[in-house]
Amino acid sequence: MGMTRVLRAIVVDDEPLARMRMRALLTQASQPVEVMGEFGDAVSAYQALKAWDEQGQGPDVLFLDIAMPGPSGLQMAGQLSSLARPPQLVFVTAHPEHAVQAFDLAALDYLTKPIRLERLEACLTRVAQRRAADQADAAPSPDALLVHDRGALVRVPLREVLYFKAEQKYVTVRTTGQTWVMDESLSDLEQRLGARFIRVHRNALVAREAMSKLERREDLEPGQEVWALQVRPTQEWLAVSRRQVALVKETMASCA
Repeated sequence: MGMTRVLRAIVVDDEPLARMRMRALLTQASQPVEVMGEFGDAVSAYQALKAWDEQGQGPDVLFLDIAMPGPSGLQMAGQLSSLARPPQLVFVTAHPEHAVQAFDLAALDYLTKPIRLERLEACLTRVAQRRAADQADAAPSPDALLVHDRGALVRVPLREVLYFKAEQKYVTVRTTGQTWVMDESLSDLEQRLGARFIRVHRNALVAREAMSKLERREDLEPGQEVWALQVRPTQEWLAVSRRQVALVKETMASCA
């Protein structure tokens, strides 16, 4: 295996202690991260981003606070499209009520303070996967998938897909009324389909809009109580890994 490539990041937050904590968490992460700079306001951060962009040396990810003196993080995010190579955007805030607007601005993730290391690890994994897909000139997220059905190819609109689940050597594709089989890996699907689907477990990707209820249950794994997500409209339950519980909660809040 080759070395894990270093992610380049900048941190924008008006609170020095918040910037210090984020830097500390990033140094603890298993994914190597180089913090290119820290900024206490949106204006100076955007000026630095613009200068780096002109040199082709911009960061991979921007950790951006929302509520700051002067232009807010949401306002700064609206300017990123003017860059030739905008960084992936991750909002970091103590105010979860901004989640819907944040994802409207194409944010890759939304971290609520206080940030836990395992939640940050999941975010950095997504950043690294998205960067790898971008560097491979991955195609934009498609509107439909082609699946095999009794020797024929069937076009399944992505808006109808509730979840993908890895089972043995194949991945099942579940819609409200039918299940198909694919031979593409969950990791490839996750990179190709972007933020429309969330990894809830090593064996499952679930559509944001299909997330109905999250609770602890004892009927999914013998002798164990595990976190589980109910998928609508089928009311099926899928196991959620402990590492992904916080992400699922935040995603459900943003879609409420």
